[in-house]
This record gives sequence, C-alpha cells and structure tokens, in this order.
Amino acid sequence: MSNLQENVALYSQNSATIDTTGIYYRDLNEQLRKLAADGITRFTLENVCGQRYIATDLPGEIEITINGTPGNDLGAFMDGPSITVNGNAQDACGNTMNNGHIVVHGRAGDILGMSMRGGSIFVRDGAGYRCAIHMKQYGEKKPMLVIGGTAQDFFGEYMAGGVAILLGLGEEGHNAKFIGTGMHGGVIYLRGTVEPHQLGREVGILELDANDTAIIEQAVREYSEYFGTSADEILAEKFIKLSPISSRPYGRLYTY
Repeated sequence: MSNLQENVALYSQNSATIDTTGIYYRDLNEQLRKLAADGITRFTLENVCGQRYIATDLPGEIEITINGTPGNDLGAFMDGPSITVNGNAQDACGNTMNNGHIVVHGRAGDILGMSMRGGSIFVRDGAGYRCAIHMKQYGEKKPMLVIGGTAQDFFGEYMAGGVAILLGLGEEGHNAKFIGTGMHGGVIYLRGTVEPHQLGREVGILELDANDTAIIEQAVREYSEYFGTSADEILAEKFIKLSPISSRPYGRLYTY
C-alpha cells in the first residue's frame, strides 16, 4: 500500500494534488480533512479507483476535482464543497448532502441523492435505481438533482421535497416503473412523456406553469454550461410535471 505523504504533491496557493493510487479510503479522507484544516481549498485527486466516502461531512468552500471513479457515498453529509468527477460515480452519491455541488461527467449508480436535503447534483448521463429516494427540503434549503439521461425504477420514491429532473438525452423514452411511489412532497420534471402505469399511485401528471418553466430553464442552462450541450435544443422539447396528489399517502396507516 502506498505511503500517503509520498503521494501528496507540494502545494501552493491553497491547492494540492494527490495521487490516490493504492491509498486506503480512510487514509485518503483523513488527509483531505487535515489539509483542509491547514487552509487548502482546491484539491485534485488523481487515479481514483473506488475509494469511498470522499468529502463525507466536509464543510466549507472547497473545490475537489476527481479524475477516476470514486466509490460509494461520494459527498455524503457534505456541507458546502464543490466536486467535479471526470468519470462515473457509484452508489449513494450525495447521500444526505446538506449543501454543496456535485457534477459528474459520466453516469451515476443507485440511490443517487438519497435523503439529500440541500445543494445540487448534475449527472451528464443516466443513473440507476431509486434515485432521489427520500429527498427533502426545509426552509430555504431546496435540493436539486438533474440527470441528463434517464433513471431506473422507483425514481423519486418517498420523495418529500426538492426538485428532480430527467432530461432523457440519448434515450428512447423513459422506461422506469413505480416513479414517485410514496411521494408526498417536491416535484419531478420529465423531458418527454411517461404512461400512467409507470407511476406510483400517489403521483399525478400535471401541465407546467410559469414557475415550473423558470425552474427547468435555469437547471437546463446550468446543465449545459457543465457539459457543453445546447440548452435551447433541450428546452425545445416538451416537459411534464409529476407531483403528489396527496400530502398524506399513508395516512390510513397511522393514528394522530
């Protein structure tokens, strides 16, 4: 196993580059926290290959560029940093993220944005199952998840707040089933259409209003800035809104 200190480049102007080859994930994350405490605000992580929990619980205005494929729970409980992944992200990216930004130049795995409560995640391509599960919002915190392709079954499951967008780029429609199952808050925007049988029983298909259109346009233009697409071409296609039709989908199961 590599010696971590030997893999940390000499740094200046508040930046550091770390060759993560052979570094155990706990050692890597400990070193990130130590360097951040010393005033480093920009990190480049080279040769990342499956290291988990990168930037977990990391606060402050820190920029992290990851070259490679980070492991599960990238940015979990994160509170402020910005992460750019030049590659794919694995499962639970942004798990319970409180604030910050994650941009993935590739695909993402299952439960993307699980319990996310603030900040934003942009994924260039598609994602796996149960993305946006338990997303929530409180006060001024309103998380946003934007996926350039599509996602698999149970997208938006038990969603309680925030905004989740599927752009469907490069896809022949959205094939996910059980979209929004148990959803009781927040909103899902889909570019394209879905059939009613693909939705959870708690969700209805609605037309966009002016506020919806403004939210989508802002998100799409930001997506296009990250990934070099044409925002106008994306926005030229029809979007639909998926929203819960009941604020208490499981009210009969509880007594109050």
